Amino acid sequence: MTGKKGLIIRHVPHEGIAGFREPVESAGYVLTRIDVEDPAFGTVDLTEPDLLIMMGGPMGVYEQDRHPWIGCQLRRLARRLAADRPTLGVCFGAQMMAAAMGSPVYPGPAKEVGFHALDFVDAASPLRHLAGVDVLHWHGDTFDLPEGVELLASTPAYRHQAFRRGPNILALQFHAEMGLDPRFEAWIEQWPEALAEVGSSADAMRGRHAEHGPAAVVAGRRMIAEWLAGLTS
Repeated sequence: MTGKKGLIIRHVPHEGIAGFREPVESAGYVLTRIDVEDPAFGTVDLTEPDLLIMMGGPMGVYEQDRHPWIGCQLRRLARRLAADRPTLGVCFGAQMMAAAMGSPVYPGPAKEVGFHALDFVDAASPLRHLAGVDVLHWHGDTFDLPEGVELLASTPAYRHQAFRRGPNILALQFHAEMGLDPRFEAWIEQWPEALAEVGSSADAMRGRHAEHGPAAVVAGRRMIAEWLAGLTS
């Protein structure tokens, strides 16, 4: 089937769909994108697209006083999730999904920044492709697991790295889409304090990106392709 509509919600310009674009388009989705700062964002029916993809951002779900669009997005996202419409959230997008499903989102114990493997991956889920693969982590917030979901991945620092609810709802705390996208340089330039907090540096992160990024994207694309093939609506 072709001509299915996919909508990307972008929270900041340098956090796009990146490596996930290929499997999504190969699955027959025609992608459009809207930024949360677009004046039209508040009028978009988030239940309408066949696939909704929400990417990352440096803000916290709890910062609604600084970012009024968060509350607006959460209300519309909750309606979509209640209707079990296919939805993918990455990092901040995953945190938004947890919040829209009624779970608190809050600062974690420390920044988790860099390329490293998940220490638990559900082998019966599409995340099986990520087992043993160093993927990018870049966050400092976490969330409680919403009711009725399955935990799919963990790291020692953050147990709640991914969850799904049935075949249509998938939330990923980490960035398996990143590894080949030149916008990664903007991440390094804009968040040097995150690198310092984990004892890394810009040059060290560039080196890890060059070493591990390509394999991470290959695995991430396989994961997304398998998830899309299993959607039921």
